Amino acid sequence: MQYTLLPNTSLKVSRICLGSMTWGQQNTETEGHSQIDLALENGVNFIDTAEMYSVPGNPKTQGSTERIIGSWFAKTGKRDKVILASKITGPNRFFEHIRKDLSFSKTALDDALHKSLARLQTDYLDLYQLHWPERTVNIFGSRDYVHDAAWEDSIAATLEHLKSYVKQGKIRYLGLSNETPWGAMRYMEEARKGAPKMVSIQNAYNLLNRRDEIGLSEVILREKLGYLPYSPLAFGMLTGKYLNGATPQHARVTLFPNYSRYHGEGSFEATRQYQEIAQQYGMSLTQMSLAFVRQQPFVTSTIVGATTLTQLKENIESISVSLTEETIKAINAVHASIPNPAP
Repeated sequence: MQYTLLPNTSLKVSRICLGSMTWGQQNTETEGHSQIDLALENGVNFIDTAEMYSVPGNPKTQGSTERIIGSWFAKTGKRDKVILASKITGPNRFFEHIRKDLSFSKTALDDALHKSLARLQTDYLDLYQLHWPERTVNIFGSRDYVHDAAWEDSIAATLEHLKSYVKQGKIRYLGLSNETPWGAMRYMEEARKGAPKMVSIQNAYNLLNRRDEIGLSEVILREKLGYLPYSPLAFGMLTGKYLNGATPQHARVTLFPNYSRYHGEGSFEATRQYQEIAQQYGMSLTQMSLAFVRQQPFVTSTIVGATTLTQLKENIESISVSLTEETIKAINAVHASIPNPAP
């Protein structure tokens, strides 16, 4: 395993982070525990979760992933071996089963954080992230920005609320998720005034969605923020398992067809071409896709998820794959002809 410091922290994180959002729905508690065991055995020390998990979100399984991680801590006593990240859900009418108030108000933050800590059976989180902004932004497959003039800027107030939990020792560091360049810089503006600094951003990033290279990558590098890309395999599309009309049993998009973000015509064509490159250079499409993400200069730790131990092992072993300049040139040629087919 390779390790690096999460910028502006004392956290030495593995370059691969264990994602957990399938635990509690696609995966049982036992399977979730087995994934944690395998990850730690292979040097992964970083686990990411959220109060809304497992996915797809629904009232029956909400919080199940945190409970599975918490029961693993209780069983093993290894909380000190894990750098743990979780998230508070942002405004979205589909998640009002979690809380009626899905803002980042003090009341909502109190509710979210303390319930997460209880489910996780821990006294603190190493990293606490805002799952998505309070304001409307173009994320989760939405290409175009639609301005929400009614949103009132509450960023300074949110940071002030979060600061109290840092002082209490319940949160070590703060982070963002599904955030834009403007949003990131708005938080940096408050940090320059003395507010706590957001140390990381967790966004979707993969061969089919490289839009964060356009504006956010400069922010990350110049402001020295950690970048934690999720969906590096594009909901499994970049394993190649959906090519040629395949609908593999138990796969996420087979089970949940509305997860079609990466199933457009452009995504299929780009994936076919990326698979040809991987075959040409003697590696799996999975490992090439993960290695490409990891090698970007602005990436801190790549969040990988899996439903089987075999998948997880392959994902973790991608840490030893290094792409040549020739391979990257071939990848970028595909990107130039089919840019960001699944933003």
